[in-house]
Amino acid sequence: MSASPSVKANPQGDVLNMSFHGMWTANNANEAEKASKEASSLINGSKKVNLDLSKVEHIDTMGAWLLARLQLELKNNTIPVTISGAKEELRILLDEIKCHDLTPPKSDIPKFRLTDILAGIGETIIMSGNDLLRGTAFLGNFVVAVGQVILHPKRFRFSALVNQIEKMAFRGAPIIILISFLVGAIIAQQSLFQLASYGTSAFVADLLGILILRELAVLLTAIMMAGRSGSSITAELGSMKMREEIDALQTMGLDPTETLVIPRVLALVIAMPILTFISSISGLLGGGIVALVYGNVSPDIFISRLQGSIGLNTFLVGMIKAPFMALVIGLIACVEGLAVKGSAESLGSQTTASVVKSIFMVIVVDGLFAMFFASINY
Repeated sequence: MSASPSVKANPQGDVLNMSFHGMWTANNANEAEKASKEASSLINGSKKVNLDLSKVEHIDTMGAWLLARLQLELKNNTIPVTISGAKEELRILLDEIKCHDLTPPKSDIPKFRLTDILAGIGETIIMSGNDLLRGTAFLGNFVVAVGQVILHPKRFRFSALVNQIEKMAFRGAPIIILISFLVGAIIAQQSLFQLASYGTSAFVADLLGILILRELAVLLTAIMMAGRSGSSITAELGSMKMREEIDALQTMGLDPTETLVIPRVLALVIAMPILTFISSISGLLGGGIVALVYGNVSPDIFISRLQGSIGLNTFLVGMIKAPFMALVIGLIACVEGLAVKGSAESLGSQTTASVVKSIFMVIVVDGLFAMFFASINY
């Protein structure tokens, strides 16, 4: 039977010689832990300690960890420690264990300290700056790739563009129609309750026309596209990155930006104005039906008020915003997709980041356009 782990102390002047015996393995974990604690209690008052490992029969990672922990304890108590009698494989194992931090995490650190909050804010700012630099570099790469495609039209994958438009525009139209119809109906209903008290129910057409055509239709469409198409682009590119398909394209001499990014971004730029127009019509239709049911506003009056309150500029404001929002959504989705690492967790986090950043930037772009059009009185 193999000997259990044990420690014997032999003081020799200022040096405490500690001799380790037995099998320091996981099978004897309880005995090894007790022996290690016993060795720790024997070092009190010692000026120097020597760990004699010549009589250790066998040791594994668990036993080496206990010895390394004892060494760390001696070091923290400023007690010089030496090791003697260790076999070469044991020395290698001890050196490997020492490379890792053996200090247990402190559980008594107070949470939500001011320094932690400031550190979190600083980290967020640094990450935002890195995202901005990465996005700017990707935009430059995208522009260069577009220039290459313009100079060499045969390199453009027209079939991929048609496929992406079909997925984004035609398959996305039903949900856009439904959401816009319901939102238009809800806004009309709430507006009628307020306008009826002033006897101006017919003005619901003016409110809906300006709100939906200038802001609401394009914003709803962009948010839906960010959640639907943007997340799909990120997931597709991320999965290809995980399976090293993008590396394979580069090995074959194909540019991933030309092959994968340009068709998707261009499809988004084409699909967004189409879906924005559909969203506008659907929202006005929903508002018109609710105006007829709740406010007794006939279709003739509703259409007449629309014609009098909105002009071509009202319609064009929403349509001008759409391609720029689509470009932002497409670029962010591609950047996050190409940033995926080799794990499913990374794919999920990058897809989430893609949707969140896209929606945030869509609102920012909408605000910038609102200030611009207000400044030029358009």
